[in-house]
Amino acid sequence: MTRPRFSRLVREIQVNCVAAGLKPPHRRTIKARLEDIALAKRAVRRGERRIVAATKATPGELRASRPLDIVQIDHTKVDVFVVDEETRLPIGRPWLTLAVDVCSRMVTGFYLTMEAPSRLSTSLCLLHSVFDKSAWLRERQIDEQWPVAGLPETLKVDNGADFRSRAFKRGCEDAGISIDWRPPGEPHFGGHIERLIGTQMGALHLLPGTTFSNADELGEYDSKRHAALTMRELERYIALEIVGAYHHSIHASLRRPPIAVWREREGEIPLRLPVDRMRFWLTFLPEEERTLRPTGIHLFGLRYWSPALSADLGRSGHRLLVKYDPRDLARVYVRRPSGTYVEARYADVTLPSVTLREVLAARRALLAKGRQEVDVRAIMRTAMAQLELIDAATKKTGTARRRKSGKAKSPVEKAGLGSLRGVDSSKPVPFVEDTD
Repeated sequence: MTRPRFSRLVREIQVNCVAAGLKPPHRRTIKARLEDIALAKRAVRRGERRIVAATKATPGELRASRPLDIVQIDHTKVDVFVVDEETRLPIGRPWLTLAVDVCSRMVTGFYLTMEAPSRLSTSLCLLHSVFDKSAWLRERQIDEQWPVAGLPETLKVDNGADFRSRAFKRGCEDAGISIDWRPPGEPHFGGHIERLIGTQMGALHLLPGTTFSNADELGEYDSKRHAALTMRELERYIALEIVGAYHHSIHASLRRPPIAVWREREGEIPLRLPVDRMRFWLTFLPEEERTLRPTGIHLFGLRYWSPALSADLGRSGHRLLVKYDPRDLARVYVRRPSGTYVEARYADVTLPSVTLREVLAARRALLAKGRQEVDVRAIMRTAMAQLELIDAATKKTGTARRRKSGKAKSPVEKAGLGSLRGVDSSKPVPFVEDTD
């Protein structure tokens, strides 16, 4: 709805009244009527979201009785451009999925990816939240502690498709986790995670390649030109910010550091871990269906094998379910016809561990290089030579058969139709890539 200046509004009302044969009201009367309209109602009709949020009463407060009673998860696009591992050229802004414990405000886990929010990013964030993080921290050369682990009682999430997927709901149900979806149009129900995201983004605004939070702050700063961190480096930076700064700083609502609250109350937590760690892990991993070949399982251009699969070769006419971790493609998990999973590793044991993103990027680069190496003229010269060969062979065969049968040439053959005469093979012909 438009918002005209007050003088313009007065004039329009007066004109409309005169046109309707009515006495126009005084401007003071119009002003008094406007002030009688509730601010919230005016904001709704004008589409002023900030005023709507500021005037909306939210007396309820989300409280958790103990740690891991309620965990909130949400996504945000990071305000920083990252660069490629090899070229160090900017590749875009990643997405961050964060999980926070409502009681202690401890971050329970996170996941960083270049892909848009999906069931995968939600699942991997949850997996990171549930399990012990000691090995994960050591791999990133981080000495600080991150004591959070265990299944939450309730996950509080928004109504995104990733939180509504059947696989996600089934995985939570199997693990005894209840899901509480945020009411549509009620952002304050996710206030804890929203504030955490704001805190984390504020810390990232100090990094090279930041986009800040709005165009006014950005000014003339060229985010892409200044980008310097890779995905791995940004992930480590975020982890350091969480375990070394955020967890040990006084939280505005708690008036204490989150880790102090956790340490004080962790004895109240009936530590729940998945009964079957592997089953829980596999439930939330992405999956593909593949045929078991004598050469193994083929996935993303890589081959996988396990001696346990030998017994299934040629015995199943169905495709097998293959679970994989996009962060490490060195191994996959294949569900056998019996229903059990077997771990399969690279058929070529000399290959290094890579991520799915690295594999797909390498395939795109190889395809681009291959297209540049295609000699279109050579392909077309070959095709024209083949057509000429077929044309000449057809003529010779027809002539030989007529001589043997004593028949005359057909009208088509007399007219020379079907031959390549008149075709200029020296001119370039547009190349159409074979997609088979």
